Amino acid sequence: MTLYFDTLFINAHLATMNPANTAPYGAIKDGVVGVKDGRIAWVGRRVDLPKYETENIHDCAHNWLTPGLVDCHTHFVFGGNRAREFEMRLEGVSYEEIAKSGGGILSTLIVTRATSKDDLYQQAEKRLDGLCKKGVTTLEIKSGYGLDTDTEIKMLEVAAALAARNNMRIQKTFLGAHAVPPEYKGRTNAYMDFVCEEMLPKIAKLGLVDAVDGFCENIAFSPAQIRRVFEVAGQYGLPVKLHAEQLSNQGGAKLAAEFGALSADHLEYIDEAGVKAMAAAGTIAVLLPGAFYYLKETRKPPVDLFKKHGVAMALATDFNPGSSPISSPRSIMNMACTLFGFTPEQALCGMTLNGARALGLEAETGSLEIGKSADMAIWPIQHPSELSYWLGDDNCVARVYKGEFS
Repeated sequence: MTLYFDTLFINAHLATMNPANTAPYGAIKDGVVGVKDGRIAWVGRRVDLPKYETENIHDCAHNWLTPGLVDCHTHFVFGGNRAREFEMRLEGVSYEEIAKSGGGILSTLIVTRATSKDDLYQQAEKRLDGLCKKGVTTLEIKSGYGLDTDTEIKMLEVAAALAARNNMRIQKTFLGAHAVPPEYKGRTNAYMDFVCEEMLPKIAKLGLVDAVDGFCENIAFSPAQIRRVFEVAGQYGLPVKLHAEQLSNQGGAKLAAEFGALSADHLEYIDEAGVKAMAAAGTIAVLLPGAFYYLKETRKPPVDLFKKHGVAMALATDFNPGSSPISSPRSIMNMACTLFGFTPEQALCGMTLNGARALGLEAETGSLEIGKSADMAIWPIQHPSELSYWLGDDNCVARVYKGEFS
């Protein structure tokens, strides 16, 4: 039998991240990947490659080929920045104090509402170009800096335009339950009525979102309020995820698990009951060391508990203008190792296979397996541990392939 490929990648070392391959990193030395119609048609050792025909052969020059990185939690579309608040925190003002005084999310809201859709797109596309060079092929983008119907739609339309015009898979998440906007100050339940009865139904009917998120925290929304959002999301067949247990234990992770959430994110203050609930539901723990670092937190997420109960852990940049203005996935991988005790292999898994799981995309991307999309990155390194080892190394730039080279 002869196999037919559009492109054959040879002279590569493969970090497949395929859990069926028990070698570290699912590694295959002197490996080959065959691609047909944008999907992986063959993967394995070069010596095992059967008879084939191909239109193109790409020589990887003995570099490492990995799945494309998956950044599964970002707030990528926004206006302005919050550099002054960074100074304030260094002067001793807490994140909670800034938020309660009208800063934080609300300061970004004001600028984002006032920024045109075209300007938001131009700003975001520049960031996207940089992400591609950093090996990212799949990106999640949340709304949540509008908190009114028109601006939330504007943000999601920018995310959709980014997906349509760039070689990147983009998942769009509605985060209307991010904060209480100024026009609803002191009327949180009324704002929840607006989210659940007007904003979310309209956005869902427009087909602009792939999932629904919320912020369950003492400075944001209670579990009872988030429950309402999740129930409406379920009416429209939308999966859910949740910012949970970042600053305190509100029981958000258990609530997320109750609704079969794709992920619960942050989780510094989660308890063992919450971890067990996530394990039973198959909910992924998305850890965000960038926010932990940037906010100078001291309480770490319970990585050992997640391991004990078999909760898969993903990593993401949480890229946003306030608590994690970090757009480098590899810096996040390094932080996960140095701050949270990950191994480099666990960090790469968190940015590939488990990141895909956190978006419900594990059948499509996240590992080098036959049938999956050919989302791949080629790295000029001698071992995959270097992806977590080098910090701020601009010379280690990936060449990304997602149906074609970018």
